[in-house]
Amino acid sequence: MLSNATIPILGAVDTGVIGQLGQAAPIGAVGIGAVILGSIYWIFGFLRMGTSGLVAQAHGAGDEIEVGAHLARALAIAFAAGLALILLHPLLFAGAFRLAPASPEVEDLAQTYLSIRIWGAPATIALYAITGWLIAMERTRGVLVLQLVQNGLNVALDLWFVLGLGWGVGGVAFATLIAETAGLALGLWFCRAPLRAALGRAGLFARDRMLRLVRVNGDIMVRSVLLQAAFTSFIFVAAGQGDVTLAANQVLMQFLEITAYALDGFAFAAESLIGQAVGARRPDQFRRAARIASLWGVGGAVLVGLSFALSGPWLIDLLSTAPEVRAAARDYLPWLVLAPILGIASWMFDGIFIGATLTGRMRRAMIEAVAIYVLALLVLVPAFGNHGLWAALMVLNVARALTMARFYPEAVATARRGAVPHHADPADLTSPV
Repeated sequence: MLSNATIPILGAVDTGVIGQLGQAAPIGAVGIGAVILGSIYWIFGFLRMGTSGLVAQAHGAGDEIEVGAHLARALAIAFAAGLALILLHPLLFAGAFRLAPASPEVEDLAQTYLSIRIWGAPATIALYAITGWLIAMERTRGVLVLQLVQNGLNVALDLWFVLGLGWGVGGVAFATLIAETAGLALGLWFCRAPLRAALGRAGLFARDRMLRLVRVNGDIMVRSVLLQAAFTSFIFVAAGQGDVTLAANQVLMQFLEITAYALDGFAFAAESLIGQAVGARRPDQFRRAARIASLWGVGGAVLVGLSFALSGPWLIDLLSTAPEVRAAARDYLPWLVLAPILGIASWMFDGIFIGATLTGRMRRAMIEAVAIYVLALLVLVPAFGNHGLWAALMVLNVARALTMARFYPEAVATARRGAVPHHADPADLTSPV
């Protein structure tokens, strides 16, 4: 939870540092640029989730050879994906701005930001796989050190490049690029022993092993694309309501990211413990891990909501000096108080289903939840404007929880069967839709 909390704090620092310029356009540019890149990168977030579930199950089953091999396969995919994004980025960014046109000033600044940060794509995507491996192995202290080093460096460079050297939006982008590269180097060092052992074995990329990886990660990728599309649509709809609303939502999105990343710590614990229970064929251990992690998650959600209620106005003033942005953000702050309480169930089910590698059901539930979210957007935004936009986002989280809840008995059943061996028929790897 502590390591996760440092991730959105970094985004808050980016917003806060650029917010000291006292203008809405740079805040909006960093916000929309980060959302575009985040939307693209999180498509590959399946590498963190899929790696976590598969490695935890292999560890629980005592198959330490596959523990390192799963990471090596995920890293190969990550580096290939990162290079492809570098080659395709002009088309991707042009398409993004066609979908969500902002003011000319915001778009120009955002292009500067994006053209610098895209060079960190291989490092960013590879770090998903490394983080998933560390979580699955319960080496969460390593995750914390990795995040503290990476994000601490980013914060220091932010302050130097933007406030010291006056590089503006470009300074924020360069700070992130350097920090991402340093984070990858440290992460590879943490995983050096299992990677060295895996790379020296025969059949590392054998067809049956790769089929399992593709099957599990393919379902998660579809689920991630849908979820990221929902969050991207949130920013894009806000962009059409003016620079002030866009900037206010960007400030408040830092609250939401702090919520999601911090409370995801409990979901990550569930991934590891439940994956190990599946590998060991222990349904009793599965249910106990799900229950205890969820209880802690609910308690954490209530505390986060209360902290936003008490400190929200002060945090808004810290992140922006523009009076109109501060005023707009205060109007929508109550939604951020509700967000952790309404979202915790969906985050915990994510952790449970990833640990069980019940990815086909996750995909189906997300399709249904996003359909409900789209209907909420169509109804609530025309009627209530930006308040309706925030309400639709709350509907998405509740719908995600409800659509996954009905599949929970199937998740428990995976612990009776145990982890699917790498030579199994791919059709057996996830429940059919």
